[in-house]
Amino acid sequence: MEKIFNQLSESLFSELNNGENLILSFNGEKSQFIRFNNAAVRQTGLVDDADLGLKFIANNRTVRGGFTVSGNFDIDVTRGQSEIARMRLEAQEIPEDPFVVFPENTGSSHEIKSANSLPFENAVDALMPAMSGVDFVGIWANGRMFRGNANNLGQKHWFETESFSLDYSLVTPEHQMVKGSFAGSDWNQNEYESYVKRSREKLSLMERKPVKIDTGNYRTWFESAAVADFLGMFSWNGISEASLRQGCSGFGRMRHDDVRLSPKFSVIEDFSPGFCPKFNSNGEVSAEKLSLIENGELKNTLVSSRSAKEYGVESNYAESGEYMRSPKMAAGSLNHEDVVNEIGKGLYLSNIHYLNWSDNAGGRITGLTRYACFWVENGEIVAPIETMRFDDSFYNFFGERLIEVEDKSSVNPEVETYGGRSLGATTCPGILVDDFALTL
Repeated sequence: MEKIFNQLSESLFSELNNGENLILSFNGEKSQFIRFNNAAVRQTGLVDDADLGLKFIANNRTVRGGFTVSGNFDIDVTRGQSEIARMRLEAQEIPEDPFVVFPENTGSSHEIKSANSLPFENAVDALMPAMSGVDFVGIWANGRMFRGNANNLGQKHWFETESFSLDYSLVTPEHQMVKGSFAGSDWNQNEYESYVKRSREKLSLMERKPVKIDTGNYRTWFESAAVADFLGMFSWNGISEASLRQGCSGFGRMRHDDVRLSPKFSVIEDFSPGFCPKFNSNGEVSAEKLSLIENGELKNTLVSSRSAKEYGVESNYAESGEYMRSPKMAAGSLNHEDVVNEIGKGLYLSNIHYLNWSDNAGGRITGLTRYACFWVENGEIVAPIETMRFDDSFYNFFGERLIEVEDKSSVNPEVETYGGRSLGATTCPGILVDDFALTL
C-alpha cells in the first residue's frame, strides 16, 4: 500500500504547473469481514481496497477530487491526471476563497503499529464457541488500515495500524437485545470469552418482563458506551471553534459566561494510543495530547487552520470539521462492582441512541434508551425498562448532577464500515448522576 501511494504521489506531483499545489490523502485497508446471524456465519470475505483523495489549490481556489485505487499503476496515474485536468478547469470558474489553507512542509512522519492479531484463518473457530446457544447477530472486522498524506512541497506522512472489532447484539425470543462491541489490537481469547459472558448475563435479565416507568427525573448510571455517545455530540456543534464563533455551539455558556461543569469531568484529545493518525487531511500534525475540558473548565476548542485564518486565532490543527478524533475522558473512583448498590433506586442505562440537540445553546440532548436498560430498586436490578425518551442538558449530567465517575475507562471504537473501516475511538468511564430527565 505504501509503495503504491509513493509511486502515485511522485507521478501526480509532476503534473503540476507553476502556482499550483496538490495535497493527496490515501485511505486503504486489508480486512476480513464476517457477518453472523443466530450464531451462524452468514457471510464472510476479504477486502483489499484503497481510495486517493486530491485537493488542488491554485489562484486562491480549492477544488477536490478522488478515485478508487485499482493497483494498476498506469490506470491509476491516468485517473489522477484526468482529475487534475478537471480540477484545473474548475478552479478557473469558482470564486476565490478568502480563507484558503495552503500546504506547507513542516516535516514528514512514518508510523506503523503492529499487533498480535487474530489470523484470518482462525477467526471463525475463535469466535463461534462463545456464541453457542444464543441468538447472536453481529459483524466482525479485522485487519490492517492505512492512511497517507503528501503534498507537492515534499511533506509526506504514513500511518498504518492493525485492529479488530466485533460489533454485536444478543437477542431474546421476545426481541429484547443486549449490545456489545469487543475491539482491540492484540487478540486475547480469554478476554473475548469473558466479554461475551457478561453480555449473556445481561441477556438473562432482559428475559424478565419489561416494566413501564413514569416520566420524571431519576438517579441514573450510564455505562461507558452511553457516555461515549454523549461525548460524540461534542463533535457536532460543540467543541468546534467555528461553531462557537457562529453561535451554534452548546459550549457558548462555558466560553462567554464562564459556566463550568463538574470538577470530576475532564476530557482531552489523546493520540498516544494510536487509534488514528495525528495528521489531518491537510497534512498538519496535531499535538499528541490537547486538554479540552479540565476539571469542568473549558480549556481549548478544536481549531482548524481555516478557522484560525477566519477568526484570527491560533490553529491546533484540528480536522476541517473540527470534530474529536481520539477523545479520552478521565476516570474517577467508583468501582463497577458498587454501581448497582450506589444507584439504590433508579436507572441502569447500558446504551442510548438517536441522539440530537433539543436546545443546542442550552446543551440539551434528546434521545432514546436502548438495549440493556434496567430499573433498579433496593440496590438490585429488577427488570428491563420499556424504551423511553430523555431530554436533559450536559450542563446537568456532566455538571452539578454528576455524582461520581467510574475508576476504569473502556475503549469504544469507531465501528462504521460504510465506504471503509473507520479509525478512532472514544475512551471513557461510566458515570453516576443524581437525576436524569425522562420525558416521554
